[in-house]
Amino acid sequence: MEAVARLNNVPTSPRKMRLVAGLIRGKSVSKALGLLKFEPNSGAARLEKLLLSALANWQQSNEDARIEDANLYIKEIFVNEGKMLKRLRPAPQGRGYRIRKRSNHVTLVIDTMTEEQIEKQSKKSKKASK
Repeated sequence: MEAVARLNNVPTSPRKMRLVAGLIRGKSVSKALGLLKFEPNSGAARLEKLLLSALANWQQSNEDARIEDANLYIKEIFVNEGKMLKRLRPAPQGRGYRIRKRSNHVTLVIDTMTEEQIEKQSKKSKKASK
């Protein structure tokens, strides 16, 4: 069972948010929370809050299940461009330079790992350690 959380109109550039989103894509939820807690980028705190919201959404739809036993992982995370506010900055000789204040929308999907996915992940970690 998957759960979705969305974050709209975040006032940071999509490029900066995609850097942080790439760090946690495909990771387990507990590992992703640990990464985001100590990540210095500005988008990390917002993504941590979004991940906690997705966990709460999952808990609402699966009241009988425990989060610790569910093997939750980040199935999908993507960052889209939002509205762009256009401002003018004074420039020499009476001109004005355009400033684009970018925003973004983040969508996060968490899901439970199947037994096959757990086996594949353990095989990958064994190969990496060799």
